[in-house]
Amino acid sequence: MAQTTEALEARLMGLALRAGMRGRPSPNPHVGAVIARGSRVIAVGHHRRAGEAHAEVVAIERAGRATRGATMYVTFEPCNHFGRTAPCTDAIIEAGIGRVVVGCRDPAPHVRGAIRKLRRAGIDVAVGVRKSEAESLIADFAKHITTGIPHVTLKAAVTLDGRMATRTGDSRWITGEPARTHAHRLRDRADAVLVGVGTVLADDPELTVRHVRGRDPLRAVLDSTLRIPVGSRLLRGDSPAPTLVFHAPGAPEARRRRLREAGAELVEVPGARGRLDLRAVLRELGRRDVVRLLVEGGSTVHGAFLEAGLADRAAVFVAPIIVGDAAALPLAPGGAVARLADAYALDELSVRRLGRDVLFEGALRKRS
Repeated sequence: MAQTTEALEARLMGLALRAGMRGRPSPNPHVGAVIARGSRVIAVGHHRRAGEAHAEVVAIERAGRATRGATMYVTFEPCNHFGRTAPCTDAIIEAGIGRVVVGCRDPAPHVRGAIRKLRRAGIDVAVGVRKSEAESLIADFAKHITTGIPHVTLKAAVTLDGRMATRTGDSRWITGEPARTHAHRLRDRADAVLVGVGTVLADDPELTVRHVRGRDPLRAVLDSTLRIPVGSRLLRGDSPAPTLVFHAPGAPEARRRRLREAGAELVEVPGARGRLDLRAVLRELGRRDVVRLLVEGGSTVHGAFLEAGLADRAAVFVAPIIVGDAAALPLAPGGAVARLADAYALDELSVRRLGRDVLFEGALRKRS
C-alpha cells in the first residue's frame, strides 16, 4: 500500500533529522536536509561545521541535476542572509527545487523572510512537519541566539541511591567503561565543560576527550577565591583548549598572578558568600560563542544550577550500586522541595543501556 503524503513527509523529515544530528556546527544550528522525488531519496546533507556549506547546499551539490522539480526536506528554515556563507534560499531557487518541507522556523529575529522569498519564486513551501523534534534539534542554538547564554546540560554519574561520591569524596569509578566512554562523547559535542573547584581539588581532572576521537572543549572552573593549584592537570596538560577560571572580585592578587603565569585565563564575575553569579558566568561563555555547555559538577554546582533555574537538560548515568550512607554526596543538594509536584522531571526522555549502567537523558522541566 502506498504511503500517504503525510506519512511520507514524516518519514523523509525523520531522515533529515537523523542527518542533522551529525557534525559540529556550533555556533550555528544542527541542520539536516534530504532531496527526494516522491519516495525516492536523491541526496542527503548536513551542516558539518560553521563556515562550511549548509545542509541544503550540501544536498543540492550531491543531487546534481536531479534537483529540478524535486522536494527538499530540511529540518530548519533555510537561511536568507549573507553570513559566513551565501543565502540557502538563493541556492534552492537556482537549483529548481519544486517544493520545500520545513521542520521548524529560525528563531533568530534578523533572518525573517525566507519562506516568503521561496514562495514568491514559485516554490511550494510547507512548515511544521515533525516540528517538536526539529525544535529539539536546535534547542541549543535557539537558547543562545535569543538569550545570549549557552544551553546547559547537567551531566552526572550516580548510584541507585542517588549519590555522586562517598562522604570522603571518592567517586572513582561509579560507572563502568562503556558509560565513561559515552561521557567523553558528550564532552566532544560540547563547546565547553564546567566544574567547580571542589571537583578539581578532589579529582584533578583533565576535562579532555580521551576515550573517543574528538576535540577538547573549552574548560571552565568556578573558583571564587582561586584555590585551584597551579600544578593541576587542567593547567599543566598539553590540551590546546583554554582553561577559564571564574572568580569573585576579592580573589587574592598573588594567586591571580600565579595562575596567569601557569596559563589560566581569569574572568572576574560578581559573587557573594562564596558563590559566583552563574548568570554572569553564562553571559561570558555566551559571548565566547559557547552554545553547548556541559556541567560536570560536582554536587554543589549541580544544585546551584537547578536552584537558579539555569539548567536546560540532564544526562544522568545510573550505576547498579548502593552506597547506603546519608552523608554521601547527592547529585544536587539545594533548596527544600516540599511536594513532588515541584520537583524536576525529564521530558523528551531517552533511556539507554551502557554495559551495566543506564543513561537517562532529557530536557529538564518543573513538574508543576
